Amino acid sequence: MDQFFTRIAARIASAVGQPLAFVIAFVAIILWGISGPMFGFSDTWQLIVNTSTTIITFLMVFLIQNAQNRDAAAMQAKLDELIRSIDQARNGYIGIEHLTEKELEKIRKDIEDECKPGDDGRPDHRDSLGHLIRRR
Repeated sequence: MDQFFTRIAARIASAVGQPLAFVIAFVAIILWGISGPMFGFSDTWQLIVNTSTTIITFLMVFLIQNAQNRDAAAMQAKLDELIRSIDQARNGYIGIEHLTEKELEKIRKDIEDECKPGDDGRPDHRDSLGHLIRRR
C-alpha cells in the first residue's frame, strides 16, 4: 500500500507541478465564470466551484505533505552521509532533526558562539557571510 501511494502521489505531484496543470485550472475557472450568466449565477453554480476546489485542495494537501516528507527524509539522509564521511565533521549532529525545537536552538546558538571572533584566531564566519550578502 505504501509503495502504491508513494508512486501515485509522486506522479500526481509531478503532474500538477507543471505549467500545463496551471493552464488547465485557469481555463476551467474562466469557463466556470463565463458560464455564470447561463445559470443565472445561482447558488448551485457557485456551489459547484466551491465544492470542487475544496475537495481538490483537501486532497492536494496530503500529496504535497507526502512529497515534502520524502524530500526532507532524503535530504537528511544525504546530509547525514556527508557528515559521516568528513573526518572533521561532528558525527553527533547526525539525526538532530529528531530533537525538540529547544534542543535544536541550543545547538544552533552553540555553533554561532563558536564562530564569534576570539583569541583562538578562528575566523568570524558572520563577517564573511555579511561580506557575501553586501556584495549582491
